[in-house]
Amino acid sequence: MDGGMVAESKTQTDTLVRFQGVQKTYDGEHLVVKKLDLDIRRGEFLTLLGPSGSGKTTTLMMLAGFEVPTTGEIYLDGKPIKNTPPHKRDIGMVFQNYALFPHMTVDENLAFPLSVRKVPRSEIRERVNRALAMIKLETLAHRRPGQLSGGQQQRVALARALVFNPQLVLMDEPLGALDKRLREHMQLEIKRIHETTGITVVYVTHDQSEALTMSDRIAVFNDGVIQQIDRPDALYERPVNSFVANFIGENNVLAGAVENLEQGFCTVRLAAGGSVTATAVAVGAPGERTALSIRPERVRVLADGDAGDGPNRLPAVVKDTIYLGDHVLAVLDVAGNPEFMVKLPPGSYAGLQSERPVTITFRPEDCRALDPL
Repeated sequence: MDGGMVAESKTQTDTLVRFQGVQKTYDGEHLVVKKLDLDIRRGEFLTLLGPSGSGKTTTLMMLAGFEVPTTGEIYLDGKPIKNTPPHKRDIGMVFQNYALFPHMTVDENLAFPLSVRKVPRSEIRERVNRALAMIKLETLAHRRPGQLSGGQQQRVALARALVFNPQLVLMDEPLGALDKRLREHMQLEIKRIHETTGITVVYVTHDQSEALTMSDRIAVFNDGVIQQIDRPDALYERPVNSFVANFIGENNVLAGAVENLEQGFCTVRLAAGGSVTATAVAVGAPGERTALSIRPERVRVLADGDAGDGPNRLPAVVKDTIYLGDHVLAVLDVAGNPEFMVKLPPGSYAGLQSERPVTITFRPEDCRALDPL
């Protein structure tokens, strides 16, 4: 079952966390988080995504209780928690550095959050065994963290955050210290555990591919403000502004000015000459500047003699072709953008020699007119 579709069908009563008018400043002058209104749905995997300094980690730390909002309120299951200490919020935490107790075995690390909550000893054993089975580390229960690999340590940290059955788990760049292959494996592992347990997860990362892989919804932060919050496919296919278009996935940008607007589309005169038709998303009146966003896989390079099937045809010059296994990346000079990218199927780039003139085409539906850069 698609997690995004489940999340979309939830009603207002399924809100587990609510940020209402939350702001945060450390120096009394500069707001790190600006008037944040955000509802987090029960059982969803929500990722807070953005560059360094965008406010995503501060938002997570306020939810965890390690930071206090300057103004506004945070509600957990309908109750305000601004004055509730972290250990009384019933929230699990997973950090990038694992934060395991080095002198304890895996078993003891998992039992610790249960013992401090006065769980009966017989139940502790049962829950620890269940957690070990969930992360597939039953045979390593008596090892200490220093005897485990980075991926194994991260699995233990994840299990420790889940073992006391919290209603919410927060993860702050938990895979940042792992190599690429192990990170990708752990992404699928965390997603599997989320789907199995149905727990609510709030996940912080600056890695957009990680966010696209794991999330039911993604909140894209920049300059202390959520720019857009939506399903991964909607963010990629329908960005609402230039920041989101450029931060999520690969993107081509062409600069121009609006010539006219009609029925949700606009004609744009390119700065380098020529005009195209685009979907009008975040544009001003005719004469005002705009930035066009086109994904590399939505562009066709026309073969010799191919007239194309759409209104948008632009001359281009091939600068480079790069073979990447599952596709070929053609780098073109298009309308003043010397790094315009087109993704092509393998074997379809014969004849695209460097400096060769070609023609490209794309549909108006695949070209979004956004705020100027």
